[in-house]
Amino acid sequence: MVKNSVASIDHPLDPLTHEEIEIAYEILTDEYDVGEGSLCIKIELKEPTKDSLREYDTNDVWPDRQARIVIRVSAERKTIEAVVSLSKQTVVSWEHIEEVQPSIAIEEFIACEEAVKTNEAWKQALRQRGVENTDRGIVDPWSAGYEFIPEDVDRSKRLAHGLTYLRPSEDTGDEGYAKPVSGLHTFVDLDRMEVLKVVDYGPPDENDPFPPEGMVYREEDVDLRDDLTAYNVDQPDGPSWSVDGRKLEWQGWQMRVGWTQREGLVLYNIGYEDDGEVRSIIDRASCAEMSVPYGEQSINDRFKDAMDIGEYNIGRLAKSLTNGCDCLGHMHYWDATMNMADGSVNVVENAICLHEEDNGTLWERSDWRTESEEVRRRRRLVVSFVAAVGNYDYIFNWYFYQDASMEVEVRLTGIDNISAVGPDDDPAGYGELVAPQLNAPIHQHFFNFRLDMNIDDGPNSLFRVENQLIPTGPDGIDPLSDVDERKHNPGGNAFYAKREKLTTEEEAKDLIDPLKGRYWQVVNPKRTNRLGKSTGYRLLPGNNVKAAAQPDSSVMKRSGFIKYHLWATPFREDERFPAGDFPNQHPGGAGLQAWTSEDRNIEEEDLVLWYSLGVNHVTRPEDWPILPVQVYSFKLQPVNFFERSPAMDVPPQHTIDNQNVPDHSNCMSSETDDA
Repeated sequence: MVKNSVASIDHPLDPLTHEEIEIAYEILTDEYDVGEGSLCIKIELKEPTKDSLREYDTNDVWPDRQARIVIRVSAERKTIEAVVSLSKQTVVSWEHIEEVQPSIAIEEFIACEEAVKTNEAWKQALRQRGVENTDRGIVDPWSAGYEFIPEDVDRSKRLAHGLTYLRPSEDTGDEGYAKPVSGLHTFVDLDRMEVLKVVDYGPPDENDPFPPEGMVYREEDVDLRDDLTAYNVDQPDGPSWSVDGRKLEWQGWQMRVGWTQREGLVLYNIGYEDDGEVRSIIDRASCAEMSVPYGEQSINDRFKDAMDIGEYNIGRLAKSLTNGCDCLGHMHYWDATMNMADGSVNVVENAICLHEEDNGTLWERSDWRTESEEVRRRRRLVVSFVAAVGNYDYIFNWYFYQDASMEVEVRLTGIDNISAVGPDDDPAGYGELVAPQLNAPIHQHFFNFRLDMNIDDGPNSLFRVENQLIPTGPDGIDPLSDVDERKHNPGGNAFYAKREKLTTEEEAKDLIDPLKGRYWQVVNPKRTNRLGKSTGYRLLPGNNVKAAAQPDSSVMKRSGFIKYHLWATPFREDERFPAGDFPNQHPGGAGLQAWTSEDRNIEEEDLVLWYSLGVNHVTRPEDWPILPVQVYSFKLQPVNFFERSPAMDVPPQHTIDNQNVPDHSNCMSSETDDA
């Protein structure tokens, strides 16, 4: 008998609670036999429709509280997607999704390694490399992809591709990554947890099968520098934010902080309070998919293209964050409550961290005539989480600034993915030696961010804006402009910001062009500021890179969203993930590639932007054994959204510090160099 839900939630978008996850699984298994040995891949909130959310906002009518559940019925090799009503305590739908593989559960990775380590062919491959104690081997299961699966392995089965590394001894951990067992590949049927095939191409060098050095990076193993003094962040009056459950307010910003097992951190209802009105900017924002394709030619590396969100559920891989290590100063944390493969509940404590950071100067003005100066420090709010995905650690930071701009940042750290080479081998650009006989292949990372825009409650339209030059001379004519006053450029210096409306999905597919200063602007054509301009926000690209894979490659088929940096679609409730709902082992073509083939209208629509942030990683010895953070981001800034600068009312530092008068000497060095 299912007990009544007494879970306390404040808003329809709040993630499922511990109790709701338990109840949802109990309701499902009471009505349906999921089968012994089946896996509960995920239980998460089935988010209410926009119509039902509007009804809630307008009339305080709560939508039906529902859970979406994905089950892998291993015995029957079936994937089931079910919806459970927590309000009505019944199963709303139960559907067999044919020919798809759900994301891989952590429990499957653990069981996969155990299965490989009992396999005699795998053990024999280690012994042939001189490893008598095969317990030293560790196995990292990768998603199998599609095209690089051996022909005699049935692709319809639920697969993992295991790579092997060698610990220095039985009782050590990740130091095994310094000694890859290159050439050895295992293919495992996850439904049966059986090794289907062991492929051994042999070591890169028979006499030297392993790189000679280990990896040392832990605190107790390193001679630490001793000239670094303490740096403490002190907020004696507490933080400047206000948190009520999952509602967050700070310096004009308002939003709700959410979580999904697949995406990790999700931000809802991002808005800004302006003259007493909370104006909408983004309905929902998250990192919706990743693709990490490798460029190495070698048969040992060319299959690698992990989609860490759709294939692995990056939310399940979140870390518990700690004050003083991941964040400094005054913190607020939210836990992440998720299910395990048996339907039970797992809570990752402190999965989301909230804190403030000083970030240099916000604005400054000095007038030599009046000998006056005004300076404001810039502070930013940080909402973040960290995921440990195999060898990489990914840090996702969402920054909110006092000038009503925001920045989305990813930091990459952890350990390079590596393979062994012979003593005389040089990867020659397809990778770089990071230590003797240790190759770190060239690769790229793409993070696709889904931004469900809603400038001033919509509808919204999209523009491309970039610099446009005019030919020199009094008769020079811009062939793309019909504006008379832009026909002349006698000095050769004239250029302007050309605005081009993008009205269809095909027109919106775009790449960055920093040489032209290209950005994209979302506007509400039905609302203007006092200057008669449509209110809007612009997306400013930062560092980025074009995908290096060929158009007919498996990478581009399966991760087609990396072909363009910007995509735009009209909002549809079921279009959430740029590589499709079930990218694991999918041949490709799903998601954005399929939706935008219709070339739908995006003018004056409920508009969704999809931005692919690309990272090009040409490895180097300085990346080893630990990769110092690589930082990449993009920004969203208001354009005509306000009547004037929203940063004007930020107080000077001396008033925040409760000083009576400005002390400009605090801005100067307290020491001087000897002449």
